[in-house]
Amino acid sequence: MLPSVFGENLFDELMNTAFDDGFLRNVRRTDMMKTDVKESDDGYQLAVDLPGFTKDDVTVKLENGNLIISAETKKTDDKKNDKGEYVRRERYSGSCTRSFYVGDALKKDDIKASMNDGVLKITIPKKDQKAVDEAQQILIEG
Repeated sequence: MLPSVFGENLFDELMNTAFDDGFLRNVRRTDMMKTDVKESDDGYQLAVDLPGFTKDDVTVKLENGNLIISAETKKTDDKKNDKGEYVRRERYSGSCTRSFYVGDALKKDDIKASMNDGVLKITIPKKDQKAVDEAQQILIEG
């Protein structure tokens, strides 16, 4: 068991840069989906940083009282010379998922989501707890 401070593994940063020779760089990403959570009298507002992702790359769903945010992208940057030969060909694919327990009383229509400039904003109202047991995907506006 490795020591941790505030839930973060002390060796994460070491592992992220330990093989910074181009082969195994960023072995484990700890900086994905940074989230700010604000509480008001009516509910909560989440602001999730998703740079490089579009609205179509992101899925938000409510399942068994958990708000699940997933993002996945695949990009190709093909460059060819005049003869049609590759001068450079790079590919990138990435995905990340994060979940928050929001309680069993919420339904998908209670939660609002929008995305602008790589920031996903989600508004979650406060509700009395009662059980709702179905998976529900939330529409992202914007």
